[in-house]
Amino acid sequence: MIELVSLFAVFIAIFLFGMTVMRTGLYNLTGEKIKVWLIRFTDNPIKGLLTGTIITAIIHSSSAVMVLVVGLIATGYLTFRQSIGIILGTNIGTTFTAEMITFDIFEWIVPLLVVGFLCLFVKNQQVFSFGAFLFGLGCMFVAMNGFEHLAKPISQFPSIHTFFEKTNESGIFGVGVGTLLTAIIQSSTATTGIIMGFINEQLLSLNAGIAILLGANIGTCITAYIASIGSKQEAKLAAYTHIWINLIGVIVFFPFIDMLGALAKMLTSLPDVQIAHISLIFNVLTSLLFLPFTGVLTKFITRFHRAE
Repeated sequence: MIELVSLFAVFIAIFLFGMTVMRTGLYNLTGEKIKVWLIRFTDNPIKGLLTGTIITAIIHSSSAVMVLVVGLIATGYLTFRQSIGIILGTNIGTTFTAEMITFDIFEWIVPLLVVGFLCLFVKNQQVFSFGAFLFGLGCMFVAMNGFEHLAKPISQFPSIHTFFEKTNESGIFGVGVGTLLTAIIQSSTATTGIIMGFINEQLLSLNAGIAILLGANIGTCITAYIASIGSKQEAKLAAYTHIWINLIGVIVFFPFIDMLGALAKMLTSLPDVQIAHISLIFNVLTSLLFLPFTGVLTKFITRFHRAE
C-alpha cells in the first residue's frame, strides 16, 4: 500500500510540476503584458471579470493570478475595489484547464514531451517558452494517465475503500475532502484531475465528485491568503473576498448537487467531462451571481474585516 500511495503522490508532484512549467512558459510568452492588462482593464467589475478570466485561462492558475493581484494591491498599482472583478474572473478562467485535461491525446504525450524538452535547449526566448508549455502539458497528461491506472489498485485496500464509501455517502464529507486536499497541494485543478481519475474508474459517484469539486473551490483560497500575510490592509481584503465568494458559492449550490449531476449527465456521458462541465457551470453561475453586487460586497468585506 505504501508503494502505491507513494507512486500516487509522485503523479501529483508530476501534475503540479507540469502546471508550473506550462504556466511559466505561457507567462514568459506574454511578458509584462499581464500586469499591464490587470492594471489597465479593471476599472469596472465587468472589465475586471473578463480580464481575470482571460489571464487565468492563459496562465492556467487562479492561485497564480490571485498572488499577482495581491502583490499589485500591496504595491499600490491596484485597488481593492478593482480586484473583485478580477477574482470573479479567475474562478471562471481556471475551469479551462479542467476542460483541457479531458481531451484524449494519449498518443501525443510522448511527442509533446520530446518536442517540448528539445525546445528547452533553444536560446530563443519564444521557442524556449513554447517548449516549456508543451513539456508541462505533456507532464500533466502523464499524471492524469497515472491517476487512472492507480485508482483501482489503491481502492482495494480496506481503509481506502471505506474512505470512498464515506465520500460517496456524505456530500459534506466530500466538500471537506476537496477543501483539505486542495489546501495541501494548493491546486484546485490537480484536485479536479484526481477526481476525474477516480470517477473514470467508477470508484467515486458523480455527486461525490461534485462535492469534492465544491470543496476544492474553498481550498484554493489558501494560496492568496498566505500571500496576503504581512501585506497592507487592502491586499488582505482581496484575499478575504476570494474566500467569501467561494464559500458563499459552495453554500448556495451545495443543496443542488443532485441537479448539477443530472445536468452534467444531460450534457455528456463521459464522467471526466461531466466534472469539467460542472466546474465551468458552477464558477460561471457563482461569478454572475456576485457581479451585480460588487459594491455591496466591497462594503461588507471592508466593514467585516476593518479591525484586522
